[in-house]
Amino acid sequence: MAAWWRRWRPPTLADRFSTRDNAIGLLRLVLAGAVLVSHSWPLGLGEEDLGTTLTRRHTDLGTMAVYGFFVLSGFLITTSALRFPPGRYAWHRFLRIFPGLWVCLLVTAFGFAPLVAWYERGGLTGFWRHPEGPFRYVLVNALALINQYPISGLLAHVPYARLTGGRPTAFDGSLWSLRYELGCYLVVGLLGAAAVLRRRPAVVLGLAGATYAAVAVGWLRSPTGPPALGVLRVPLLGAFEVGQAVLLGLAFLLGAVLRLYRDRIPLHGALAAGAGLLLAGSLWLGGLLVLGLPAYAYLLCYAAVALPRRLRRIGRRRDYSYGIYIYAFPVQQTLALVGGARYGVGVFVLLSALGTAALAVPSWHFVERPALAWKDRPAPGRPWRRRPAAPSEDQTGPAMLTR
Repeated sequence: MAAWWRRWRPPTLADRFSTRDNAIGLLRLVLAGAVLVSHSWPLGLGEEDLGTTLTRRHTDLGTMAVYGFFVLSGFLITTSALRFPPGRYAWHRFLRIFPGLWVCLLVTAFGFAPLVAWYERGGLTGFWRHPEGPFRYVLVNALALINQYPISGLLAHVPYARLTGGRPTAFDGSLWSLRYELGCYLVVGLLGAAAVLRRRPAVVLGLAGATYAAVAVGWLRSPTGPPALGVLRVPLLGAFEVGQAVLLGLAFLLGAVLRLYRDRIPLHGALAAGAGLLLAGSLWLGGLLVLGLPAYAYLLCYAAVALPRRLRRIGRRRDYSYGIYIYAFPVQQTLALVGGARYGVGVFVLLSALGTAALAVPSWHFVERPALAWKDRPAPGRPWRRRPAAPSEDQTGPAMLTR
């Protein structure tokens, strides 16, 4: 029996996954685009996100994209924590998140916001000295915790305001997830520093199991989304919605478990088809959080190795996904303000994609990529140590990606 299984067993994730040849870059690009498309309904039309009605309010396209980001991030960031000591791990995470974010905050506060003020009010009177003005917006959000979303009381009459009671709305609502991702990075970094990832991976499996149990209990109480479990305040990281943190933590931990146990996880088309059916059924009938989410994580890993080689080249050297994610929201809010959706949601999506690309592409080439060029330099307080020239999992690109 053992000999038969060895002969016929399907290849594992470790057998098929190559750091030089995978579709994670493409998947992240698709997920970022999915967020843009999903947000076109609330931002352009003042309606619920795409897919809300189709899935009977279990989820929507944008939420599924965020889950996907966290699964892939869990896989990649665990790889980084396995390869590097804590100081360099933190240095890499800093370089990937903060330079691009800081420029985005500046562009939003001193580019988009003044234009919006001129359009809405005919001038900048009261704009600079508002209690929630542009300077405060940059300062309080600089640590990626995002404690201010509106700027100077603007964007109170865009379509999105219909969903928020007519109050001034967010210039960049997509940034809400950064707080939760930083929390996941911190947990993985601590586990890596304690050698748990390398020596006791079962601890991570146990954490994933406990988180899954918490999600299952929460789903029984609130089948349509993260349960309202209150707010937890974490030193340095601020306030977290517990229900949201548990759910996103599960997605991240699923990715981490797939990475740590990749030599034991079989990859086969039949298993992927079964996972696809399970995901589709949970989206339609319910049970997404307890059945569909693990199936979704498996499908993402399968797609990363099974998509055609030509497609696997997309996004490997030029990662525009982070720029798309952080710039799409302010672009769409501005387009909505000037009536960009008057010709239909299709035109609004197209204009949003073009406007976002005009910022995401230079963000990669002139901010994010130059920042990543510093990743092999010594982390603050560390002596210079020349690294081998051969590419590794953290050097080839995908494992450096965090959003």
